[in-house]
Amino acid sequence: MADTAMPGSAESADSVSSAEPESSSVPESTAVPAVAPLVPAVAPLVPAARPGADDDDPLDRAVWRLRSRGCWDDAAALLEPHAVRHACAALRRAALLVERCMFTATGWAAAEDALRSAEALAADDDERGGAACERGHLAYAATVLGVRDRADEARSALGRAAALLAPAAVGRPLLDFRRGLMAEHVADSPDAARAAYRRAHAGATAQGDSLLLSFTWRHLAGLALRDGELAEARHGFAESLRIREELGFLVGTAPALAALADAAPEEDAPRLRAEAARLFRLMGGVPTWLADHLSPHPAAT
Repeated sequence: MADTAMPGSAESADSVSSAEPESSSVPESTAVPAVAPLVPAVAPLVPAARPGADDDDPLDRAVWRLRSRGCWDDAAALLEPHAVRHACAALRRAALLVERCMFTATGWAAAEDALRSAEALAADDDERGGAACERGHLAYAATVLGVRDRADEARSALGRAAALLAPAAVGRPLLDFRRGLMAEHVADSPDAARAAYRRAHAGATAQGDSLLLSFTWRHLAGLALRDGELAEARHGFAESLRIREELGFLVGTAPALAALADAAPEEDAPRLRAEAARLFRLMGGVPTWLADHLSPHPAAT
């Protein structure tokens, strides 16, 4: 959870389509798999840490390489000297550690400490709004992973971020996406989630944020699958996987493969799921919540 300004952006939210490549077309009679969209859902990192934000900055490149391979502690360590005095670096570091919590269900104390430091350094509405967005996402992660029910805290923090971030702020699409996660996975309100994901999708498209688009494609596709719109679901999952492979977001590729397998024809699903399982093992069992979904008889979560 994005994050990047790279070519090849997806379409705007209002044009999320059920069209798909011919190679993945299936008969209309194909049954929709009785599998819920993968949860818990993760969100991309703060825009300041996205790949391609500054292609000439060796630090940005090094942070992205480590983050994309699930080495969040190492990536955060690179930012630590800068995070002592600079609010942007402190927020980036906190966001990395929050993402680690979401993928591994560990490191909560370190993420809390980093967030407090970022909040203390925040000097304007964008910085305060970004910190509030990260706090909301940390509380969401604790809630959906069953660590502790912090749903009220998540709502409060995300609401505070919405009040601080201007509609055109760089961090607004990420905030919209995270409010969509809350609507879908905490409030069980798919209509509200879809509206929020579409706002995030449009904002990510406008900003050229490809990694965030990989998340919005995937979660819009999950809602489509939930509604029985198989072709639209397959198209969105395929777009999400394509973007992650192009970016080299290795830690997010296994979940994308597993999600696509849920909407794939019966002859393709085992191959996709086997590749997801291979990458999952390669990443040392990260994200931890994917394990049950990749079991021989995955249960809906």
